[in-house]
Amino acid sequence: MIYLDNAATTVQKPQCVIDAVTTALTSGTGNCGRGMNKASLEAGRTVYGCREAVARLFGFPAPVCISFTSNSTEALNTAIMGLIDPSVPGQQVVTTAAEHNSVLRPLYFQKNNGVRLDIAPIGADGVINYRALEKLLSEHTRALVITMASNVTGNITDFTAVGAMLRRLHERTGHKPLLILDASQAAGSLSINAADLDGQGTRADVLCFTGHKSLMGPQGTGGICVMPDITVRPLKRGGSGIRSFDKEHPSVMPEALEAGTLNTHGLAGLSAAVSYIQQEGIDAIHAHEQKLTQQFYDGVRHIPGIRLYGDFRTDSAGKLYDRAPIVSLNIGDTDSAEVSDILSTEYGIATRAGAHCAPLVHKSFGTEAQGMVRFSFGWFTTEQDIAAAVNALAEIQKDIVI
Repeated sequence: MIYLDNAATTVQKPQCVIDAVTTALTSGTGNCGRGMNKASLEAGRTVYGCREAVARLFGFPAPVCISFTSNSTEALNTAIMGLIDPSVPGQQVVTTAAEHNSVLRPLYFQKNNGVRLDIAPIGADGVINYRALEKLLSEHTRALVITMASNVTGNITDFTAVGAMLRRLHERTGHKPLLILDASQAAGSLSINAADLDGQGTRADVLCFTGHKSLMGPQGTGGICVMPDITVRPLKRGGSGIRSFDKEHPSVMPEALEAGTLNTHGLAGLSAAVSYIQQEGIDAIHAHEQKLTQQFYDGVRHIPGIRLYGDFRTDSAGKLYDRAPIVSLNIGDTDSAEVSDILSTEYGIATRAGAHCAPLVHKSFGTEAQGMVRFSFGWFTTEQDIAAAVNALAEIQKDIVI
């Protein structure tokens, strides 16, 4: 199988990740924070090591900033429910039409409970309309919730523009909204410094990530990263391993946002994955994925009937500007599921078809019914894989009446 669905999950993991999970499962790793026995202490070391690795990777000042969740969806729900209070009158949240349902659905829930929600549109190339976004921000804006990279178009959010508008708002009103980032598609593929996103001091107050995509970790891992001066109300309450006689869930990080037994075996794998990424170099990984994206784009853009969705601007030499390793397309008016099925059954190429959990993106492009065929590349994708996919699309196109 040629696997080109890395934006959904990476199936090819570094051997060190597999080894770390296996070792954790077979070496007596117990339950973190639940005792002073050897197994529990080993689990504690595993979890703390993962917190350290994630904090370093994303630019957070300390391991205690990192609370683990099962995925980005849980992390984003924790952030949106824990930082936005519908009981506060006049509270507004701003987001964009580029967002995944992991952002949109919790925000719609908050809107139904009285929070004002404003959504900035995207343009014909899927790029966020930053001028419209800035007009939505005000002294009443509690939070700006925004993706770092679109899971449909691969467009990367311009944090130079975002940082500038947040500074202008602060200069004009003295108010600084919280900045909540969805890093689902960026983590592991793009360099992230949450303490300084734009070189001008713009920071992420909260960053939410998942472990199973470009981070190349196991499914069931993820987290919410919170700057030390930000307090998030917990989404879940229960056992924490500390302060068992308190009626309230602990308020200290990272236990404040963790309830119940952690996925310690998965976190062993995630820790190994992050260490692997740092060893290989995030810039080297991004350069590899960017090269593959360029190869795919150059190969398909002249195939008759193919429509590409996203910002594919190039410099004078024809080189694509920076983007996530995602290309979504359609062949004429053919249903995306049909194309994806042909790729899978006849060519052994795995892609994803449909709406990709990003309904406003599809409404913007008018592909609600057709969907899109998404190709997404990763560290283990090869140039031969890309060539095979391009050739397959060229052959499929010949058999489809445009």
